[in-house]
Amino acid sequence: MSKIKCIIIEDEPLAVKVLADYVAQVPFLQLEGSFKDAILATEWLRTNEVQLMFLDIHLPKLKGMVFLKTLVKQPAVIITTAYHQYAVEGFDLNVTDYLLKPIEFERFLIAVNKVRVTNDNNQPMTEGGEVKDYLFLTVQKKKVKILFSEIYYVESQREYIKVVTDKKEFISRMSTHEIEDLLPGHIFKRIHRSFIISINKLESYTAESVEVNGISIPIGRGYREVIERL
Repeated sequence: MSKIKCIIIEDEPLAVKVLADYVAQVPFLQLEGSFKDAILATEWLRTNEVQLMFLDIHLPKLKGMVFLKTLVKQPAVIITTAYHQYAVEGFDLNVTDYLLKPIEFERFLIAVNKVRVTNDNNQPMTEGGEVKDYLFLTVQKKKVKILFSEIYYVESQREYIKVVTDKKEFISRMSTHEIEDLLPGHIFKRIHRSFIISINKLESYTAESVEVNGISIPIGRGYREVIERL
């Protein structure tokens, strides 16, 4: 099993040491680096990719929540902070978990295991080596097979998502970050904090919105570059 690459974005040296020690104790994690502010992390992420970030809220120069909103491609995020009042905002931004300092190892392990489950489920190949063209979505305690070619877009509805296909709409209890990890990135693009679209179903677009299946979907301020690249 491949390791989950991660980084630490934290300005407190002691907190960095604790997190780095915890990462070293978990066999499926691999620490790629640590950064004392989000600006340094942003520059590094331009040429590198990770599956997980440990992110403090109160950072110098650029606050953690603002930094998250600037990311076009967001990996799994585990918030680390001494302030519990940011939990709701954090989960609105599809973070995987929220750890309060001082962080205990047992609680840390629970958080990273959530990322591990998502990572293990994100396998593009079948056992026979063929590329998968579908996913199974949990809908009302039932696993429903949905072809990627059928999906128009995915919409976040707080702790649920709505997957709109050419047949019907499906509601499932998961985050847009989790469904994004299961979708092939060359077909599906996040264009808003709350929307992921199939570029194969894209009919038209402006600087402010796209049209998919006759539905106008807004483009988030931090995601306009995604459309421009198309």
